[in-house]
Amino acid sequence: MKFTIKATTLALALSSAVALSISFTSTTVFAAETASRVVAADDIEWGYLNPLRGDKSPGAADLWGDRTKDTATGMLVRFNKGFESPPHIHNITYRGIVIEGAMHNDDPTAGKMWMPAGSFWTQPAGEDHTTAANGSANLIYLEIDSGPYLVQPSSEHFDNGERPLNLHKDNIVWLNDSELHDVSAPGVSSTYVWGSAADMNGSMVKLPVGFNGSISTDASEFRAVVIAGEVKYQSEDVSSPITLSAGSYVESTGAFEHQIVNEGKGEETIYIRTDSDYQVR
Repeated sequence: MKFTIKATTLALALSSAVALSISFTSTTVFAAETASRVVAADDIEWGYLNPLRGDKSPGAADLWGDRTKDTATGMLVRFNKGFESPPHIHNITYRGIVIEGAMHNDDPTAGKMWMPAGSFWTQPAGEDHTTAANGSANLIYLEIDSGPYLVQPSSEHFDNGERPLNLHKDNIVWLNDSELHDVSAPGVSSTYVWGSAADMNGSMVKLPVGFNGSISTDASEFRAVVIAGEVKYQSEDVSSPITLSAGSYVESTGAFEHQIVNEGKGEETIYIRTDSDYQVR
């Protein structure tokens, strides 16, 4: 038997993040073809988010997709301490998860609310805002559903009907095994941050110290980013365990099992974007 984590369709608000429902299942229909890719944080090749600004621009690296094209993309963006952008808009909506440091993202006149590692925000297309960084080192995972990712002047602002969200780490609601039905995974907790079970969605899972298990999936799209901690990773495509620190990335297509060990001194947090259920066991 294994348990399946399913994203339920519930509204996300500033005061809470909706968690995943977990239930037992004994059968899974797997996709016929499988493939995987692993990118360790130490192997990432960095460029600039805005190449025309050179070293005045935040650093950026695509983990998957291509931010310069009309396609979904997930990227890392890093900021120097004291960075603050001028007011601007984007042509597309993006999501951000803080991996390291302290970030602020809000209307140009808003007071600073510094979001620490583990915080989540969304920035609607057309919404005027500024972005600032306050940690000695600042790193985020940024995700778009379509591109290209462009920075445009505030004078071109528009209302696309979406509203921004700044969800501080301390306001995220996590459900653990004692709060979920039919779960035999002590210490594992989860939270659902966007999307719905019937479509693409995003969630985060926390794996406790000493966790030695796997995340299994048969999704046509499964993408995972290490947000906090350091894991030992292995799969049928990675015969010897490798270390994946914060900012590392794993993807798979079809029936696949990602083997994970938490040998660190704290919980591991992993963000997962997928179009199907996944199993933690």
